[in-house]
Amino acid sequence: MKREIDFIKFNPTQNMTILVKNNHPAEEYTHIASKMMSYASVHAEQVGFIEKPNNYGAAAHLQMAGGEFCGNACMALALLIAHENGLQHNDFTEIVLEASGTDHFVVCQVKRIKDEYYCQVSMPLPKKIEQQSINYDGDEINLVIVRYQDFFHIVIEVEQFSEAVRKRAQSLAKLLGVTVGVSLIGVLLYQPASNELAPLIFVPSLDSMIWESGCGSGTASLGAYLAWKKQSDISAHIRQPGGTIHVTADWQKEEVTSLKIEGAVGIVAQGKAFIEIQDSKGRTE
Repeated sequence: MKREIDFIKFNPTQNMTILVKNNHPAEEYTHIASKMMSYASVHAEQVGFIEKPNNYGAAAHLQMAGGEFCGNACMALALLIAHENGLQHNDFTEIVLEASGTDHFVVCQVKRIKDEYYCQVSMPLPKKIEQQSINYDGDEINLVIVRYQDFFHIVIEVEQFSEAVRKRAQSLAKLLGVTVGVSLIGVLLYQPASNELAPLIFVPSLDSMIWESGCGSGTASLGAYLAWKKQSDISAHIRQPGGTIHVTADWQKEEVTSLKIEGAVGIVAQGKAFIEIQDSKGRTE
């Protein structure tokens, strides 16, 4: 039997994101997401599920399929709520969300200019930023690890996004996914000269590895890295394949004290998907 999935598809800097509106058992999230992300279905880079909030003061709870935190999906959900609340041209609103991957409320500001929406999101702060040199595949690689509650991003400065560099990033992400128990691993290739980012995101539970067109969480981690590196506040426009995301990071007393990203988000599709669900014995219902 095929399950009917009510969804909306969003475009935050071409990081195509699906949010599921109707209720489904949490144990089916991974299967539903994997199917919906595929080329044969709705096709996107990530899937989140809209749930009722657990705490007073939050408008909704966003549960990503892999249990990770996703800034772009938070922006998409904030846009949806603002849109459904009738946000008008030149108005803005503040939406407070709960989200997987963080214990703190996520504050989103949404502004509408004609038919376009611009969102700013307060991002989770890193638990730790540290530099390491590792011997990988016979070479020594200098990298910086930006650690969070249940995931981490690795920042590697490169001169160019060559195919060899990309393949090495993929191998590194896969290796870490096997050996480290986290919900998400990001390898962020960064070209300082052009302020360009090539973000690779690996979600082990979904076995999903994607070179994203625009990564909100990766942009935030890069902002935290730049603030750590410069030991000062930063404000930067980070160029990515799908467009530009703006990041601001405040630095005080040897740590990042505030981290925000901002970008454009659009609604591109809405409808129903039909996903085959298997029972506990692997049979299609």
